[in-house]
Amino acid sequence: MSAQSPSRADTLWALAAAIPFLLSIALLAYAVAQQAALAFAIGWPILQVIGYAGSLKRSGGTVDHPLVKSQVFIHWIMLVILIVMIGRTA
Repeated sequence: MSAQSPSRADTLWALAAAIPFLLSIALLAYAVAQQAALAFAIGWPILQVIGYAGSLKRSGGTVDHPLVKSQVFIHWIMLVILIVMIGRTA
């Protein structure tokens, strides 16, 4: 029995989920260095891990599932809101 390789859609959704997570880790490093917005910077990656783990568990590990896709969209929307907030203060 060989494991089936992920489809192109699975790969793209996994990448779309990884980008906001990596940016939230970068925000955490920046927030720790600047001592600003620590609560948000600590909470966002934790919420992502909990959300992705829960949605992947309930979807049976399928990345191309509407529940996982909704998690990806939620975190992209959060990223856009964060960029707008930073842009307005600059």
